[in-house]
Amino acid sequence: MVVRGNNYVNIATGINWYLKYYANIHLCWNSMRAHLPSSLPPVRVKERRTPSVEYRYNFDYPAYAYSTVFWSWERWQREIDWMALHGINMPLALTGAETVWKRTLLKLGYSREEVDAFITGPCYLPWFLSGDMRSWGGPLPDSWHAMQSALQQNILQRMREYGMKPVLPGFTGMVPSEQVPKYEVRTYTLQKWAGYKRPVFMDPTDPKFKEIAEIYYKEQEILYGKADFYFIDLLRHDNRFSGFGFQAAGEAVLRTIKNANPQATWVIRASQDNPLEGMIRHLPAGDVMILDLYCETQPRWSNSSYYSAETGFGQHDWVYCMKLNFGGNVGLHGKMDHIINDYYVALRSSAGEKMKGIGLTYEGIENNPVMYELFLELPWRNIFSKEEWLETYIKARYGTQNAALEKVWKLLSNSIYACPPSSQQQGTTESVFCSRPGEYVYGVSSWSQMRRYYDPDQVIEATSIMIALADEFAGNNNFEYDLVDILRQAVAEEGRKLYEAAITAYWKGDKTGFRHYSSRFLDALLCQNKLLGTRREFMVGGWLRRAVRKGNTIRERELYEWNARTILTT
Repeated sequence: MVVRGNNYVNIATGINWYLKYYANIHLCWNSMRAHLPSSLPPVRVKERRTPSVEYRYNFDYPAYAYSTVFWSWERWQREIDWMALHGINMPLALTGAETVWKRTLLKLGYSREEVDAFITGPCYLPWFLSGDMRSWGGPLPDSWHAMQSALQQNILQRMREYGMKPVLPGFTGMVPSEQVPKYEVRTYTLQKWAGYKRPVFMDPTDPKFKEIAEIYYKEQEILYGKADFYFIDLLRHDNRFSGFGFQAAGEAVLRTIKNANPQATWVIRASQDNPLEGMIRHLPAGDVMILDLYCETQPRWSNSSYYSAETGFGQHDWVYCMKLNFGGNVGLHGKMDHIINDYYVALRSSAGEKMKGIGLTYEGIENNPVMYELFLELPWRNIFSKEEWLETYIKARYGTQNAALEKVWKLLSNSIYACPPSSQQQGTTESVFCSRPGEYVYGVSSWSQMRRYYDPDQVIEATSIMIALADEFAGNNNFEYDLVDILRQAVAEEGRKLYEAAITAYWKGDKTGFRHYSSRFLDALLCQNKLLGTRREFMVGGWLRRAVRKGNTIRERELYEWNARTILTT
């Protein structure tokens, strides 16, 4: 069996395609070890795959808080292998970025105490690096900076060995205070974000901005080398500045990037009002890459307030992204039919000429594997149906074709994975068990826009079939993970029914009914807890242990555990 390709990532993708569709071996977050048969199945007819887009992007900033923040080098090696196997060649590399900022701010004349008080704790670093918050959950000890910068060097070396092009965070001009000790530079203060104070920002049009940016990029290059892509969101979540020169600001930021690497591209998220039209409209084609962050629900390429329909982002290249996960929440969810059809609509539209890639912009990983597997195959296939893809997925996932499993996935794909395209729901339907107790509970998270879009009984029916197959598939790791995950969803669905029955009885003054349903609700909650204790992927203990292991002293271990616990509820 021979796999050929024009670069290492594409070869790895070919190996993964062979494992899935010839050897029936599915490598995924819950199972990254291949148990090969004694003789490899032959490829009787040569198969050739060519991707329809050049780049396959990975990670949004919050994933570096909700998932990766406490990872070891061993865990990162597995993730980089997973990326290569799935064709990813443009990953965001955020680990250790806080150390670049520390070194830069010290060079600007801030004291060590000021810098340490400015940078957040480990679980809040992505929002610090985005310019959304400061001075929360820290201060970070020197050992953290040493440890994470060494880890980032390993990560980048491995990514580059594969031929990936890592995306590094660029210079946004944020500082702790309005007065920069060694520089007279114009600054401005943004409104609070979600109640958190934000950094002060330097005006990119100030002549000193370029000089200070050079310090940042030099420090970054010393630690991590140059990059072909630099990620900068300017004025994110607050763009109400009368008289602010957006065009001049965009041009100034691009100049600092080009000064760091003349071949580099500015990467920007397209989400809500970002990027501002005035900031990018006059920038040259080829110098900007826009991540259309949430294409499955709020596509900017076809529904922009700045550009006419289906023209994308004018002269700028862009990436079709699926967000799917918010807040690292666990649950079954997706828009299977829509994501398949809409990708090809985008590719063949007038905006498709500038569509250079696809991207995963999730906020948390190690969940919902079916949707990521589906999405990452889009560039390697011609248009196809959900039904025909699921047939091949089932065989790869479980190692065999099975009519009962096909029924399970038919039920799921036509219900919980068939979220309507118009739905603005942010990720999975959240479990009522995670809500604050109250009379009118439906959603959990602050910004939830959940609406009931599927019949929970279909999920429960699919679960019954999975349970009936449990003995037959005992020891099959992928099946056992899915069994727990789907059963977890069913118990959550049952919990919501019981909660609603209990509250209805409460409103009616039916004390007997209220005691009955509330007792069953609490039993279901405890049942859910017991179920989730059967798989490490669903347990909080591993998350906390990884945090504690990062610490060298009692104080460090306490700081990291505090961060790991508080991020679950903030």
